[in-house]
Amino acid sequence: MSDDFMLDTDDLQRRMDGAIASLRTEFASLRTGRASASMLEPVMVDAYGTKTPINQVGTVNVPEPRMVTINVWDKGLVGKVEKAIRESGLGINPQLNGTIIMLPIPELNEERRTQLTKVAGQYSENARVSIRNIRRDGMDQIKKAKADGMSEDDQKVWEGEVQNLTNKYIAMIDEQLETKQAEIMQV
Repeated sequence: MSDDFMLDTDDLQRRMDGAIASLRTEFASLRTGRASASMLEPVMVDAYGTKTPINQVGTVNVPEPRMVTINVWDKGLVGKVEKAIRESGLGINPQLNGTIIMLPIPELNEERRTQLTKVAGQYSENARVSIRNIRRDGMDQIKKAKADGMSEDDQKVWEGEVQNLTNKYIAMIDEQLETKQAEIMQV
């Protein structure tokens, strides 16, 4: 390998780990028929002139397996929180009780399970795109070094290393997708 060129594979790996962590967060937000506070993480409320996560405008609780409650701190935001949940695509119909918003989690039917597996597929495809973009950044660094005088043999070695890293992370995404889809389709 070239003495003067060192590709920061640790940085590429850290960024790919970030893409996997983001995918896990998105998967956690997909409901599988069981109530979970994490299912509300991607929902943003238009509060105080900015998009704010629900857990920063109220307390999110799971008092029973099929119910999530949000105790909104500011009474003026109750309507905005309700609207954000309705428009989030979670398929949950919020019920108001003063400043408390109750979210009964309905049993998943076959059609909704199929929709959720498609959403999981979209999330994993977005993660794959992120991984490929990181791969492209690494390849661009290698091409730049090649233009600066790196040998072709060194270029091939570095490209192989970046590709192996990419393949490893794409396989991790596929594995997590299969697991999540099986979890969603489980009755």
